[in-house]
Amino acid sequence: MANAPAELGTHDKDIYFVPSKSRWPLVASVALFVTMFGFANWLNDVSWGRTVFFLGIILLVVTAFGWFGEVVRESIGGRYNRQVDISFRMGMAWFIFSEVMFFAAFFSALFYARQFVIPWLEGQGHGVETHAMLWPDFTGGWPSNGPEAVGGAYQTIPAWGVPLLNTLILLTSGLTITVAHHALKAGKRGILLAFLGATVLLGWLFLFYQVEEYTHAYGALNLTLGSGIYGSTFFMLTGFHGAHVTLGTIMLAVIWFRCAKGHFSADNHFGFEAVAWYWHFVDVVWLGLFVFVYVL
Repeated sequence: MANAPAELGTHDKDIYFVPSKSRWPLVASVALFVTMFGFANWLNDVSWGRTVFFLGIILLVVTAFGWFGEVVRESIGGRYNRQVDISFRMGMAWFIFSEVMFFAAFFSALFYARQFVIPWLEGQGHGVETHAMLWPDFTGGWPSNGPEAVGGAYQTIPAWGVPLLNTLILLTSGLTITVAHHALKAGKRGILLAFLGATVLLGWLFLFYQVEEYTHAYGALNLTLGSGIYGSTFFMLTGFHGAHVTLGTIMLAVIWFRCAKGHFSADNHFGFEAVAWYWHFVDVVWLGLFVFVYVL
């Protein structure tokens, strides 16, 4: 590991590296537009919506490989200095903060529906007149699909089955990536690759059990995205978290290959650290989900 190419260049600290012109920002914009355009039409049952959506996804994957490939080549070529490293760290920190706000919006929707809307519909607080005039027979409680019983009767997923197992899986993955990080800083290549590989496998294991959970919810419990406010908040929170686990697992796999190729040194390895930060964020969000969605 000591002979690995340094991520930080030897340029003067006052010179900020400016990359050459790139086509990837334009390609990424087109890919995002195509993806969301296809998704919107898919939701509206347009026949070609799903096809356009997956074409956009493919274009996004190509963009990711191409754009990040350029960054990796610049990094191992020694073009980055301390100032660039600081900007990368600030960028990743702000990105994770934006993700915190993203999930905060969905948690807020859950809390608002649970603590205010359902009690109001039952006639508590400001909802006395609404309850008396529209739904005098409604006695909700949480979980609820509302006074119209949208989506029909359903059952919830017990917290102490697959959700608890997935919690233990993610907590273990947080430990394995921490061990891998310490191994990288200590120059222990074998331990690094073993524990980072274990983190990747744990990520895929989490996703496997989540797919099983969703299959059981839709097939046996009649719990769907259309099951009123409970179903929508449940699947929005757990589904977006699953998407983040998928992205994080892919990033971990890419970092594993970069570690195998010796792209990082004990002192310069922000690419690894950025993914580790993201993965710990995913862990923390899941703990919130487990408590407020499954347990309470």
